Amino acid sequence: RVGAALLTTSDEVITGCNVENAAFTPGTCAERTAFAKAVSEGKTKFKALAVATDIDGPCSPCGVCRQFAREFCQLEMPIYMASASFRAAEDLKTKVTIKTLGELLPMSFGPEDLSRPSE
Repeated sequence: RVGAALLTTSDEVITGCNVENAAFTPGTCAERTAFAKAVSEGKTKFKALAVATDIDGPCSPCGVCRQFAREFCQLEMPIYMASASFRAAEDLKTKVTIKTLGELLPMSFGPEDLSRPSE
């Protein structure tokens, strides 16, 4: 019961939801669903991610989703983690936790680390 929304650099919003499975492991998080949907539509540049759920407290992306986001996003990209009680813009400072991808994934390994050394 998690939803995610990606904001592309062209100001399009791509949404996703988690897909649960009785076996758990084959499930997919909302964030990765949104990324997969966006990438499959040719959108690969993003400027923000929002994640929300129906439980109170910030809905933080799991480690797999953080690394998945790292493949497509700059470390400075904000991630908005909404509490279930978030209802309106005036709640932004008290009901939404905002961190950058770099804050959530310190010392990360990204696409630039895959370049081959010069010979």
